[in-house]
Amino acid sequence: MPNFLPVAISPQMSSLSAIHSPDDLKQLTIAELQGVADECRTEVINLVSLNGGHFASSLGVVELTVALHHVYSSPHDKILWDVGHQAYVHKILTGRRELMPTNRKFGGLAGFPKRAESTHDAFGAGHASTSISAAAGIAVASELAGDKKKVIAVIGDGSMTGGMAFEAMNHLGDLKSDVLVILNDNQMAISSNTGALRHHLVNLSLSKNYNRARKLLWKSLSLLNNGLGKKAKNAVRKLEEGVKAALTPGAFFEALGLRYFGPIDGHNMEQLVKALKEMQELPHPKLLHVITTKGKGFKPAEENQCKWHAHNGGFDTTTGKLLKCVDSSLPPKYQEIFGEALVELALKDKSIVAITAAMPSGTSLDLFQNTLPNRFFDVGIAEPHAVTFAAGLASEGFKPVFAVYSTFLQRAFDQLIHDVALQNLHVVFAIDRAGLVGEDGPTHHGAFDLSWLHAVPGLVVMAPADEQELRDMLSTALYELNCPVAIRYPRGNGTGMTLRKNFTSLPIGKGVVVKEGSGLALLCMGTMTQKALEVAAILDQEGIQATIANMRFLKPLDTAMVEELASQATHFVVLEENSKIGGVGSAVIDHLNAKGISRPVLKIALPDAFVTHGHIDDLYREIGFDTPTMTEKIRRFYKEGQR
Repeated sequence: MPNFLPVAISPQMSSLSAIHSPDDLKQLTIAELQGVADECRTEVINLVSLNGGHFASSLGVVELTVALHHVYSSPHDKILWDVGHQAYVHKILTGRRELMPTNRKFGGLAGFPKRAESTHDAFGAGHASTSISAAAGIAVASELAGDKKKVIAVIGDGSMTGGMAFEAMNHLGDLKSDVLVILNDNQMAISSNTGALRHHLVNLSLSKNYNRARKLLWKSLSLLNNGLGKKAKNAVRKLEEGVKAALTPGAFFEALGLRYFGPIDGHNMEQLVKALKEMQELPHPKLLHVITTKGKGFKPAEENQCKWHAHNGGFDTTTGKLLKCVDSSLPPKYQEIFGEALVELALKDKSIVAITAAMPSGTSLDLFQNTLPNRFFDVGIAEPHAVTFAAGLASEGFKPVFAVYSTFLQRAFDQLIHDVALQNLHVVFAIDRAGLVGEDGPTHHGAFDLSWLHAVPGLVVMAPADEQELRDMLSTALYELNCPVAIRYPRGNGTGMTLRKNFTSLPIGKGVVVKEGSGLALLCMGTMTQKALEVAAILDQEGIQATIANMRFLKPLDTAMVEELASQATHFVVLEENSKIGGVGSAVIDHLNAKGISRPVLKIALPDAFVTHGHIDDLYREIGFDTPTMTEKIRRFYKEGQR
């Protein structure tokens, strides 16, 4: 087991120290519950200040989490968190408080709900907008099994902007199953929420005139209803329904078949407990609208919710001031190189537009947003819509660039095939966070994109070895091609190389040999080229002179270079930070077989398994991607072939 850095948790007796499971919350008073909530908030601030992690989202649901576990009986009742990074307090209250210092560390707790970790984690959630669908399935399973349990889906942080949530509510209204949807409305995803529904909810729920009118009309209708006969009462009910439809922000949800309640203050423990107890008595689908503040209780996070969505740790728990200096010598991140290059090109070309799915800062498209706001589009957590929206733009002659994390683009595979590739539309996919991403773990690793992109006809797929190639590939994608293009690049900092100011067009489907050798050929995709150079330096000292080829393109593959290398080398090694199934290694083997060329090929790629979470160095050692292990694998492969 790995060693963890200890985190000091106060040994003094407190209401939180007496909470070992949700059952311990059942008999507490409102004041005592608020005391637990206050300590949970302090706990989250202290933990993240030392170890890092998602932050503002969990601070926003502290009272809601305590109230939920006070009213409902987990794990019998099922509480689903969407998005999953708002579940830190849930973990603290469900027997994992002492393990929270290991959160997101190798071998420790996951940063998201994980079924294998606790029976209280009813459903895993790393992506968004999934909770209502899963809750509907769990509720139906409960009905079929004759097991009466309550099912609660807590959906927030922009998750309601995803189309899957609406599909689920539409079905849930038809099922009429006992599901409570809690809309945690903080007007935020990672950055500000987007979309018409968001504006509708905010404008109505926070309007003083709306709230005064609602209370007055409800009171008047109630008094009027009490003094009338049956026919008149029916007329009043119809009037009430009309008023509700006109004034209530939940009219849309009611049209889908979910009874709407709220909005209520998500930081008022008394209101929360009262509302949740009332929800328990209603056996049909319902939605409770809860207004919360992301980052609640930590002033810096309340004032800059986007910045404090997640943090690397090392800050003062009162002021938020960093306690350790940021290393200004680090090279720019790949996402920053991309964002700056796209702005540079777009300033000269009015046909370029930029699209994100609720990730402007995470993809560095905020640079484009600030410079060219009229050509920037944030569609919310709605990747399928983003792709087809881009296809529509491309069909009218624009050049849409959709910047998206690899793991999130998986959600739009159908649209990429049918709406973009099948029509051969010129959409550029800037695929960020390709490969392993570290502490966020298997839900966020970009482990599969080369494999499934490889299968799409007409799609050009490339990966840069360094920052300069990323700039050149973006320019090449926009100006040398007129078809779907995908560029994948990793999370983190670049090499620190000096960049050219100009852009250079790259020959399509052509790689480049970066080191000459003999006998052994290392074929690399993307930043694995840097890793190959480290390995080759060690092998050179042992008399093994390896050729290194930066493939640049998976599709079209540089088959001429593969054949040329085969005429010189006896052994091939393919290095790619992607699943070993279906990626560059598979493409090389397929071509060698098609040409009848017999060469042993070693794939150094991600395993056919979900890689866990932890620091990237720990993960590389775990899967054999660290330089010493990789070198030993290649050495053994080559020497055994020489016998």
